[in-house]
Amino acid sequence: MSIRVTVWGENVHEHKNATVKSIYPTGMHTCIADALNHDAGITARTATLDQPEHGLTEAVLAETDVLTWWGHVAHGKVEDAIVERVQTRVLQGMGLIVLHSGHFAKIFKRLMGTSCALKWREVGERERLWVCNPGHPIAKGLPENIVLNNEEMYGEPFGIPDGETVFISWFEGGEVFRSGVTWTRGAGKVFYFRPGHETYPTYHNAEIQQVLRNAVHWAAPTGALWAKPHGAPNIKHPPEVIRTPDPNAKGDTAGGPGHK
Repeated sequence: MSIRVTVWGENVHEHKNATVKSIYPTGMHTCIADALNHDAGITARTATLDQPEHGLTEAVLAETDVLTWWGHVAHGKVEDAIVERVQTRVLQGMGLIVLHSGHFAKIFKRLMGTSCALKWREVGERERLWVCNPGHPIAKGLPENIVLNNEEMYGEPFGIPDGETVFISWFEGGEVFRSGVTWTRGAGKVFYFRPGHETYPTYHNAEIQQVLRNAVHWAAPTGALWAKPHGAPNIKHPPEVIRTPDPNAKGDTAGGPGHK
C-alpha cells in the first residue's frame, strides 16, 4: 500500500509574482506532488489555502499519512480550527514535513512551542547543504552535500527545540543554519527542511526532490495509523481488583515475600 501524501501550499505567490509563475506555472505544490509521485510507493495529492477548509477537511486528513506544508505570506489567514485539526492528526500519528518559510506557520510553532525565529537575507547566494547525519533515512542515496546556486539565506540562531539534525547549510555570505531537523510529537514524526524560496527553482532540483521522497518514507506512520487520544480520564473501573487496605495491618501490606 502506497503512502498517502497531501501536499499543502498557500498558492499565493504563484498568482502575484511573475517570476514565481514562470518557475512554477502550476504551483509549487504541484511541482512537489509530481516529484513525490515519481516514487511508486507514494501517492500525492494537493491542497491549497483558498479551498474550503484550506483543503484540509476531516475526510482529507483521515486519508493522509503524511502532510507537507509550504507557507509564507498568509500564515495569519490559516484558520485556528484547521491548525487544531492538523495538530490532532500529528499527535495521533500523521507525519508532517514543514518546508522553508513554513517555520513561521501556526502549526509548526504550535508543535514546537518556541519562537521558531531566525535571521534571513534574500540576495540569491550559493548554499551548500551538508549531510551531517548520513546514517539517517532522510539522507539515503544523497551525496555528501547538495549545492544550490541561488537561495535565500536563513541564519542562526534558529528558535527551535532540540531535535535530530540531518542537514546543516553553509551560505556564500558565511552564515550556517540547521536546515533539516526531525522531532516526534505524540505518535507523529515532524521534519523541517529549509530550502525552497519561491523565486528559485529549488523544488525542480533532483537531489532536493530525493530528500522530500526520503522524508515522506521516514515520516509515514509505522504502527496503527491513528493512536487513540485519551485526554485525562478518571479511571473508575481498573483492570484489576483493588484490595481495601486493612487499617490494623502492620508493616508491609502487599503480601509479598517476607510478609508476616
